Amino acid sequence: MIQIMSDAWVNLFDGAAEETFNSATPLFRRDDFVRAIYFVRVGQIKLVRVLPDGTELTLHVAQQGSPVAEASLFAENYHCDAECGAHTILAVLPKDTVRRALETNDLAFQAMQRAAIELQELRTRIEIMRLRRLNDRLDAYLALKGTPEPGRWVSVADWIGVTPPALYRELARRRSKQQ
Repeated sequence: MIQIMSDAWVNLFDGAAEETFNSATPLFRRDDFVRAIYFVRVGQIKLVRVLPDGTELTLHVAQQGSPVAEASLFAENYHCDAECGAHTILAVLPKDTVRRALETNDLAFQAMQRAAIELQELRTRIEIMRLRRLNDRLDAYLALKGTPEPGRWVSVADWIGVTPPALYRELARRRSKQQ
């Protein structure tokens, strides 16, 4: 995280209420309504997405001194699960409080909104690309983004880090298994 952004987060959470969690305690679950924004004072929070086949993708690990799922500031519901590490202390502010603080500077708010969306997308893409097998990457992509529009498979190949011919071979293999 850029130092200026980090300082802004620290200053924003000065004096915020704190909550303490033990290891493996869920902070929130995917599809929960976003009510608060969190900042890690001590410990860490792991953001994970469980795919339909049970595979767990770690999207991000928020460490001490960083916000948790800051992209959720611009969402109605969380897009992943958050699991607390051993002895985690979080500063907590209502989502509306954080948004109002950022809206005092409209340009900064717009830039942060755009950056948050890009950050969430990048974290997801990195975790998908860490999967070794093409079929696992494709399954993860389809579970998260759905089937692309006709003619968009080339962009899917790029997004998951494989060549278009390799992706087309996998798609053909899947079609032949369905018949």
